[in-house]
Amino acid sequence: MEKKKWILLVIVLAAGAAALWYWKFREEEKVYVLQTEHPYIGTLSNTVTATGTIQPVDTVAVGTQVSGTIKNVYADFNSKVRKGQLLAQLDKSLLLAQVQQITANLQQAKANAVYQKSNFERQTELYKAGAISKADFETAQYQYQSGNDNVNSIEAQLASANKNLSYADIYSPIDGTVLSRSVSEGQTVAATFSTPTLFSIAKDLTKMQVQAAVDEADIGNVVKGQRVSFSVDAFPNDTFPGTVQEIRLRPTTSSNVVNYTTIINAPNENLKLKPGMTANITIYTKEVKDVIIIPARALLFQPDSLLAKQFTIEGKIANSNHKTKRSGIGGTTPSAKSSGSTGGTTAQAEVWLKKGNSIVGTSISTGMNDETEVQVMGGLQVDDEVILGYQQVSKDAPKKADAQSPFMPTRRQTNKKSSNPPRPPQ
Repeated sequence: MEKKKWILLVIVLAAGAAALWYWKFREEEKVYVLQTEHPYIGTLSNTVTATGTIQPVDTVAVGTQVSGTIKNVYADFNSKVRKGQLLAQLDKSLLLAQVQQITANLQQAKANAVYQKSNFERQTELYKAGAISKADFETAQYQYQSGNDNVNSIEAQLASANKNLSYADIYSPIDGTVLSRSVSEGQTVAATFSTPTLFSIAKDLTKMQVQAAVDEADIGNVVKGQRVSFSVDAFPNDTFPGTVQEIRLRPTTSSNVVNYTTIINAPNENLKLKPGMTANITIYTKEVKDVIIIPARALLFQPDSLLAKQFTIEGKIANSNHKTKRSGIGGTTPSAKSSGSTGGTTAQAEVWLKKGNSIVGTSISTGMNDETEVQVMGGLQVDDEVILGYQQVSKDAPKKADAQSPFMPTRRQTNKKSSNPPRPPQ
């Protein structure tokens, strides 16, 4: 009897241990949730980024050709000026005195020329009569010619002095806006070696340009006429348009980095853009519009033997012995012959579609690839369901087909055109 009790106790304990093991240590039944997305119509582009400085298209430096003291200033910063408008005036006293002195010298030279002419005519008659020598005659002729040459020389000096006097009035050469004023009343300016800049005038502030420094690794994709968008720190929520106007061939080197100055025309009708602002530039080197697009992740997916337990796979699956990188999402073994092309040429690739309970491999033609999204040239329709990856979850857990790995790139949402627009509120 005692023996039966021990046997019964052992049986109960074994059953309890088995039940505990079953409920605590049994492997949870797993299911596989596919992550899918439909192809969509959108715009795909390749871009080059750079920074630059905003400048007026045409800027004129106004200087002075004569030295002197600034007597009057008639224009200031931001002044609107017209062509021929008086901007500043030098003290004319010294220049005027010089003109008066040369004028007096000219009068004296003219009087001497009249005397030498009369003397030459008298000496000519005497020479014909044999009353004087040939040497005296030639002396009179020389003095007459020298007198005329002296008059001409002093007349040229007077013209130069009058011209310098006119330079004392400084006028605007163009219609525009004064960007800078470098002088004040009473300041002395010297034009001995170079013309000093008194004013800087922008011809038209409604037309600006951006001088961008483009890296040598990117300059090969930049050509005249390409579309540009840029932003400035003063208006972080605004995007300004532009067009590549010129690529200057003279490079600049800074910290062993070779850059090429690229000129970008930028309209500025609202005058928001100011000279000297820093612009963050995006140059669209290639764009395709209204094309079928899928995420680049789709080209990396390939089903493995785990998915074959739950789905019917029509195509070659990945080797079960091959280690796949999932990071929470399965099926990332590359299977495509090509992941597309950044140059827009056609390449062949393979994607997998979800059709009911089947996973079907499909060959497609790809075009442009920006590493996040890929252009589909053929082989897919917008109603196809393209597989991006999968997740392994417990059978009792809610199925989240839209869960994404934090390590996978995400596409831009602005290009996607929804086929089912939201219904307006009732």
